[in-house]
Amino acid sequence: MQDFSALDGAILIDKPAGPTSHDVVDLIRREFRIKKVGHCGTLDPNATGLLVIVLGRGTKLSEKLMGDDKVYEGTMKFGETTNSYDSDGEILETKPVPPLTVAELNTLAETYVGDQMQMPPMVSAIKMNGVPLYKLARKGIEVEREPRLIHIYTYRFTDYAAPFGRFRVACTKGTYVRSLAHDLGQKIGCGAHLTELRRAVSGKFDVADAIPLEDVVKLSQAELEQRVIPFLTLSAA
Repeated sequence: MQDFSALDGAILIDKPAGPTSHDVVDLIRREFRIKKVGHCGTLDPNATGLLVIVLGRGTKLSEKLMGDDKVYEGTMKFGETTNSYDSDGEILETKPVPPLTVAELNTLAETYVGDQMQMPPMVSAIKMNGVPLYKLARKGIEVEREPRLIHIYTYRFTDYAAPFGRFRVACTKGTYVRSLAHDLGQKIGCGAHLTELRRAVSGKFDVADAIPLEDVVKLSQAELEQRVIPFLTLSAA
C-alpha cells in the first residue's frame, strides 16, 4: 500500500476579493515550502469563496475535483452592460430598468434551468491558438468562440432592490455566472452585469468548512497538516 504524508491531500480556502487563484497557490507553496500545489477551479480575482487547494500527491486528483458541480451566490446590477459581463469591465451601454420583482426574475431565471449552450465571454482565460481571450480583448480584438454545453440545476433570486438582484445558482463546471447575468439582462432588454460572486459549494465541500486565506498564513506546519483532507478521503469523494 502506498504511503502518504500528512500534506498529501487538500485544504479548503475561503478566498478574499483581490488575489487570483494562482496567487493563492503561489502563497501556499511559498509559505509552507510545498513543491506541488494546485487549485480545483479558477475564481476571478474579485470573486470570493471556496477554493479547493490540492497539495503533494493530492494534485493527481485535481482534474477529478475540478469536474465537480458548483454552487454560487452573487449580485447583478441591471441597466448596465459591460464588455467583461462584470464590474471589472468597461460600461458599453446604459438603459432604464423596467419595474421588476423577485417573482418575475425567478420566472425568467427558470428558463435557464437545464442543458444549454453557453457562449464564453471574450474577457476569459480560454485560449485561442495558445493566446488567452482576455489578452485579445484588451487589444480590442473579438473572435468567434465555441459555445459550451453546461447544465443549470437551480437558478433563483432571493432579493431585489433596484437595480440590484441577489441570486443563487447551482451548475456544472465551466459555467460562466457572469454570462448568466449578461444574458438575463439582454433578455429583459435593459442589460445587466455581475457585481459580486461567491462560491459556496464545490462537489461535497462547503465554504463553511474553509479557512480564510489571511488565517492560513498564520498556521504552523503542524496546524496546516491538521486542516488537510487526506488523499484517500479525496479519492473516495
